Amino acid sequence: MKKAVLLILSFVLAFTLAACSGGSNTDVTGGVKIEKVSDMEGTVRVALAGWQLENGIDALTGNPVIGLNEYLDKTFKIMYPNIKLEVYQIPWENVKAKQSAMLLSGDADVLYTGGAFASQWYQDGLLRDLDDLIANDSSFDPGIYLEGIMNNSYSTKSPDGTKQFGIPAVLGRRMTIYDKKLFEDWGVEPLSAKPGPDEILEKAKKMTGKNPKTGEDNYGLFWSGNSLNGSTFVALTLAYGAKGAEGTLKDVKSIKWHLNSPEMVKVLEWLKEAAKLPPAGFVNAQGAENFGLEKNNIAIALDSTGGSTMSEYRSKQNKELLDRFEPVMNMGPDGEGWVAVDPFVMAKNAKDVEASWEVLKFLSGHMTQKYRYENFSSTPTLKNADFVTPEDKYVKKALEIAEVGHSELMDEANPFYMSDIAPAINGFISQAASGNAPDIQKFLDDLQSRAEKWSANLK
Repeated sequence: MKKAVLLILSFVLAFTLAACSGGSNTDVTGGVKIEKVSDMEGTVRVALAGWQLENGIDALTGNPVIGLNEYLDKTFKIMYPNIKLEVYQIPWENVKAKQSAMLLSGDADVLYTGGAFASQWYQDGLLRDLDDLIANDSSFDPGIYLEGIMNNSYSTKSPDGTKQFGIPAVLGRRMTIYDKKLFEDWGVEPLSAKPGPDEILEKAKKMTGKNPKTGEDNYGLFWSGNSLNGSTFVALTLAYGAKGAEGTLKDVKSIKWHLNSPEMVKVLEWLKEAAKLPPAGFVNAQGAENFGLEKNNIAIALDSTGGSTMSEYRSKQNKELLDRFEPVMNMGPDGEGWVAVDPFVMAKNAKDVEASWEVLKFLSGHMTQKYRYENFSSTPTLKNADFVTPEDKYVKKALEIAEVGHSELMDEANPFYMSDIAPAINGFISQAASGNAPDIQKFLDDLQSRAEKWSANLK
């Protein structure tokens, strides 16, 4: 008996050591034969926000995932055997502070980070323009990336849109998703392919209350009431043509604010009405934990991802849920909304620019995006993301929204938007949800006055 137990323990130990040591037999290249590309020499320090380096298990699906280290061993290190990589993994929780410090101290050459951070670092002079590298590299095709985020995003372009400082690597998902089952229960027509805010509000009101078939409490609508970037608010400003400001982030002192315009009043009137429909916890981004799953009780979710539904499909092949939760375009006139983009960027004083460019190019390219999608469900930024599975309609819809995306001054790259507008709007939503919404015109007049004073005080 003891011998049998020892044998079992030995097997488990051997299996565990094999797993911990990496070295899976997984094909991470999709059948592409990897060969040496260049004898280029150099050392590149890479700071990655949130990327997993070691092999492990996906927390949602329970499926094994291949860490970056094994991926690089089987790809980049064969292609560029004389480029030494020093890779630093940084948790998202404190990535801005740590990567800012690395840039200031000159301890990083290539970084993967949040789009808002990249935009701020560029304006602070900490990042390098990539235009000369792109122009001199015939192997790099900027046309493979979604045009809306390659050429029109503050996360990749300079504030005046003339310089390229980032290459989009991962796309955030912000789409409207509705529960077809609840629509059928209530006898409400499905959402159109590009539902605007009026259609969403009208149908959401019809599905708030006791479900006529199940008798359960239903909520017509959900969005995150404390979003740091106010993504739902951004989509509404696009839908109602409420620009909020005119000018450029290159010259923020000269921005002309229009925060108390009639169009902006419509945005807040919509938020005031809509705030009556979600679960009470929405002001703290709570209450939609079951959206996308069997026990869901919310008809329409704004700025949603489809992540829960796809995880269920991947782990249990639950096609019923996949058929039930349907994505449509965002609320802008062409179906656009706020598009989150996480780019790769290069430090202003990168030690070895040529080697750093090869690394940056590889980590934001097609092969790496395929690896990231297959292992971590990262949303690609490519026009031809041919590796996305046919069932993943959520990624496909996110790509459609990104393709028509564009940046306006109501954006997290705008410092007054982040410091004052987004928190003020979240405060308004919270008050509206409790039935104490302030006078809209007075609220906006005050915001306009604060914005004008902010600009006037800039040097």
